[in-house]
Amino acid sequence: MRALRVHARQVATVVTVTALLVGGVFAGGGVALADPPPPTPPPPNPSDQQLEQSRNEVSAAAGQVGKLTNQLAGVQAEADRLGAKLEARQEGANKALVDLQAAQEAAAEAATRARATHTETEAASAAIESAHRQVDEFIAIAYQQGVQAGSFGLLLEAANPDELVRRAEFNDAVAEQQRAALDTLQRARVGKANADSLARAAKEDAQAKEASAAGAKRTADSAVAVAKAAMDAGLAELAKVDAQRASIERQLDELTAKDAGLRSQRQRYLDYQAQLTSAGAVGPVIGGPGIQGVINRALSQIGEPYAWGGGNAKGPTKGIRDGGVADSFGDFRKTGFDCSGLMIYAFGAAGIGLPHYSGYQYNKGKKVPVSQAKPGDMLFWADGSDIHHVALYLGNGKMIEAPYSGGKVRISPVRYGDGLMPNAIRLL
Repeated sequence: MRALRVHARQVATVVTVTALLVGGVFAGGGVALADPPPPTPPPPNPSDQQLEQSRNEVSAAAGQVGKLTNQLAGVQAEADRLGAKLEARQEGANKALVDLQAAQEAAAEAATRARATHTETEAASAAIESAHRQVDEFIAIAYQQGVQAGSFGLLLEAANPDELVRRAEFNDAVAEQQRAALDTLQRARVGKANADSLARAAKEDAQAKEASAAGAKRTADSAVAVAKAAMDAGLAELAKVDAQRASIERQLDELTAKDAGLRSQRQRYLDYQAQLTSAGAVGPVIGGPGIQGVINRALSQIGEPYAWGGGNAKGPTKGIRDGGVADSFGDFRKTGFDCSGLMIYAFGAAGIGLPHYSGYQYNKGKKVPVSQAKPGDMLFWADGSDIHHVALYLGNGKMIEAPYSGGKVRISPVRYGDGLMPNAIRLL
């Protein structure tokens, strides 16, 4: 998603406008230089009316910028909320896809088992039928051929009563073995028929779960589509307000330059009259040189794309695959930063190395309460005990961050609450 780009020059503009309205900011550096002898004729001297009108024009434009900036912050917050909702829906779709694949695999395995047990049951039934036929043939021969053939014929060939008894016992034993074998086959058929029934039931259950998982996947995909449509609408509104703010900001820049020129003329006239040494105004410096270098390095990357896994001490790098949301935004094809990668680059200005994981960065420096955070401190957010985001504090409730897939490096209001860790980390 396109994220709000609050330009570093906008912060400088607000500081400049404030100084103008209080006492005037004049062209020139912050080092006092002796003026040359007064020129002849004297320099132009803008009237008080001109200065007042210029001040009012700057004030009005600054007010419009402030109003639109506040409106933009609200629209950005809504876009952030929609982005988080979209990410949640995408994760839900990922889960539904995994569940569907598992259900499909289970259904395929159940179908294979059902086919195998059915084949075994059919084989057992065929064996039973064959055994039945053999027993039936034995009985038929005994009764149809009478005493002239078959087992009874063997009995008549006995030479004496003892042999007759032995032959009769042999025939009985053969018949008993056939009946026992038949019973065994019958039990096997029953067992395999039961297994066949269970396999069919398992197959039907797996197919039902597969159908349910497919329905859940369709529902999840639909939720993603709805969330994406809402996010697209939010981004369109964001672009509209941002364009309005940019237009008014350009006007403010022009008016500020004009006002600064008038006030420089007035100052030169006063300097001429008083023959005094003038000094240009020096803007506020945030933190010491090391901290300022870290902040400036981070601010230099405003507008760079978010790329999961991207960024090192030398600058933005190609993102990497995560197998999920970041891949859907094409992070592995982008060159940019993720949240911890931006910190690595920023603190590289001070020669401080950091690991590429926000959770490890949280344990790298001195912990101070968030209420005592100073510009250049790192702020962290967590879900439970798992730290998942880091940003660089700029002061006055502002921070710079690489927010999420689809976003860009930006200046944002600090999100107090919402998982903010109670301590900031100070490295300088």
